[in-house]
Amino acid sequence: MRILIANDDGVSSQGLSALHTVLSDYADCTVIAPEQDCSGASSSLTLDRPLHPQTLSNGYISINGTPTDCVHLGLHGLLPDPMDMVVSGINFGANLGDDVLYSGTVAAALEGRFLQRPSFAFSLLSRDTQNLPTAAWFARRLVEAHADLSIAPRTVFNVNVPDLPLHEIKGMQLTRLGHRARAAAPVLTVNPRGKKCYWLASVGEVEDGEPGTDFHAVSQGYVSITPLQLDRTFHAQLDDIQHWLEGVM
Repeated sequence: MRILIANDDGVSSQGLSALHTVLSDYADCTVIAPEQDCSGASSSLTLDRPLHPQTLSNGYISINGTPTDCVHLGLHGLLPDPMDMVVSGINFGANLGDDVLYSGTVAAALEGRFLQRPSFAFSLLSRDTQNLPTAAWFARRLVEAHADLSIAPRTVFNVNVPDLPLHEIKGMQLTRLGHRARAAAPVLTVNPRGKKCYWLASVGEVEDGEPGTDFHAVSQGYVSITPLQLDRTFHAQLDDIQHWLEGVM
């Protein structure tokens, strides 16, 4: 088993190191990660300049690009051997609900969708490292158990772990994505040279956190596991839109 490990917090992240440590005695792991924090990069590719992989003293490969760049290169020629799975994380901070649209952590896992095995994105609901071992423990359990799972190709698992010690986690729940309300307006400020600039505000509050959602699961002390697919087609609306188009034509 060969696993490609990536993230969006950057190659020096403790979450990345914890994920590599916990998986390295289970599989042949290769780490390819951005040289700097790329949180919020989504599935962007770097197309306006060349990418320069650098192998660091710990064996990790650093790339001057996005999380998706890292996995794309790893699966398409940078590595001498083909990969069997992509595992992304461990991200510091939640990737719940609408967050998956922006998340570089989830995007790295989505880039592994071409493989015939599931890809995983792991996030800890904290920016503190105290309960990082909890997230690492669940990462190992889920990745190790994937062989017993029969699912459709191109499935990605988005896993969010509450910021709790392992003994306080109540279990795992299979969930759907919840939804956030709209974010607050950007914050206008002025730099020391008098030029206006903006800081994007924090994400919106939870709007749909009903039972069954990822928001609800983690709020109750459960690890949330949400299967994602790349197909964003609104299938239920196709017939209605077809009737509308016939009227337009």
